[in-house]
Amino acid sequence: MLRALLKTMRPKQWAKNGFLFIGLIFDVQLRNVPALLAVTAGFAVFCLLASTIYLINDLSDIEADRQHPKKRTRPLASGELSVGVARAAIGIFLLLGFPAAWLLSPAFFSLCVLYFLTNLAYTWWLKHIAILDVILLAGFYVIRVGAGVSLIEVQRFSPWLYVFTTFLALYLGVGKRRAELSMMADDASNTRRVLEGYTLPFLDNLTIIVSTLAIMTYSLYTFSAPNLPENHAMMLTIPFIIYGIFRYLYLVQVAHSGEAPTDVLFTDRPLQVCIALWGLAVLLVFYIT
Repeated sequence: MLRALLKTMRPKQWAKNGFLFIGLIFDVQLRNVPALLAVTAGFAVFCLLASTIYLINDLSDIEADRQHPKKRTRPLASGELSVGVARAAIGIFLLLGFPAAWLLSPAFFSLCVLYFLTNLAYTWWLKHIAILDVILLAGFYVIRVGAGVSLIEVQRFSPWLYVFTTFLALYLGVGKRRAELSMMADDASNTRRVLEGYTLPFLDNLTIIVSTLAIMTYSLYTFSAPNLPENHAMMLTIPFIIYGIFRYLYLVQVAHSGEAPTDVLFTDRPLQVCIALWGLAVLLVFYIT
């Protein structure tokens, strides 16, 4: 039962909460121990709240998941995890998560509440509305970045990173929808109602728009943000962003994967190497040069 509960909590999805560290890293406070501890604690809180949302989502979609070729094996849909245990876990996680968020920072607590309530709205209603669903998915990433920033005393963080995060997250959301639609083909509406509002050509056009904007906004950040090294060394990280975006596009449209971006992150070696090299380059620019 505990193993089934942990599976339903989606530990792999906690990687998304790594966006809380964006403010810490790009504000050059990675060596600030109190700030690092605060953001790490915030990461743990977001993981707890995210798992709560996944439990609520699986409870809400239990019947639809039973009709899905992959999701029918989820613990709640398959009966491996009981509804009673899932509901008890939700109550416990909320009692732990929100008080901890308040102790860290009132601003952080407010963003946690916003994240939780918008996720509930998404789970129960808004995820069925085409276009708005991917915009909300992108908004969750931006909230994570803002939550991390709220836990530190900002000195050098650039608002350009909020814009880049928005378009990058939109790109991932559109890619996820395209992969789902491609996988389900003509039977898509039977398991995910929102796919009725999309077509492959429409999603391909959205992909072109948001991927272009993601590359442009990151490039503008690297040479126009006032808090970067004067030698413009940050521009050297642009190729990694371009390759990462192109690689995910290849996985969605050629390799026919990408239905779950976090699964791609944990399985695709070229993308892992790209992200690792980008992270190393960023650290070298900020903390060495």
